[in-house]
Amino acid sequence: MTPDEFCQQKAAASGSSFYYAFLFLPPERRRAITALYAFCREVDDVVDECSDAQLARTKLAWWRAEVANLFAGQAQHPVTRALAPALEPFGITAARLNEIIDGVEMDLSRSRYADFAALERYCYHVAGVVGLLAAGIFGYRDARTLEYAKLLGIAFQLTNIVRDVGEDARKSRIYLPLEDLQRFGVPAGDILAGRGGPAFVELMRFETQRARAFYDRALEQLPEADRRAQRPGLIMAAIYRALLEEIERDGFDVLERRTSLTPLRKLWIAWKTWLSA
Repeated sequence: MTPDEFCQQKAAASGSSFYYAFLFLPPERRRAITALYAFCREVDDVVDECSDAQLARTKLAWWRAEVANLFAGQAQHPVTRALAPALEPFGITAARLNEIIDGVEMDLSRSRYADFAALERYCYHVAGVVGLLAAGIFGYRDARTLEYAKLLGIAFQLTNIVRDVGEDARKSRIYLPLEDLQRFGVPAGDILAGRGGPAFVELMRFETQRARAFYDRALEQLPEADRRAQRPGLIMAAIYRALLEEIERDGFDVLERRTSLTPLRKLWIAWKTWLSA
């Protein structure tokens, strides 16, 4: 299996909405974004799959060393070998890749966020930075596109947080800011125990509106000149906004289930957005 095939398999197997956003890209850009996505999955899986925090830190340290190897022309892992040809053409830097690892490592030291400012910093590292790198791969001429890409990445992560409240709670994690729980009168213990209710629904409605506001802010920043180049991000935004609508229609039943869109619906949204953007 070639490094590119490894990354393609990683992206396809995940079932992620990102996979549908990549389908219509030219081969060189598609290979680069798929390799970047596979890198993110590999480092994220370290924390998800390691119950021993020290072992997870050791594995993340290996990935930091592998990033250094990558930029020294000595990449060993299939993902970094697939990334290597994309570094110079698309402006991928070691600093950005290490920022992503920094974000993943935050999950080893904290499972609560006191306020939205703290959560936003986390979202920037695990998703905003990915948005910045993706914008370079898709192509842009106007620097304002980078602000769009960062905000869009944060919007994606906020959507993931809304979708995964129950799943995260079962891992004893709450990403919803504690200041929001206090504002709506939702005890953290209720979320951890999977207890909903009217106050929880209002809390989730608030978090959903916050995510939508980030999508709106992102799109306001996207210059018209770069709109066509950035269509993969617009596809993702369309898919994720549809997911938020589905969660809302389900009455924010996120403690017991993980709402998702069917592959066919994602493909339809992707095709429709690609043609209209």
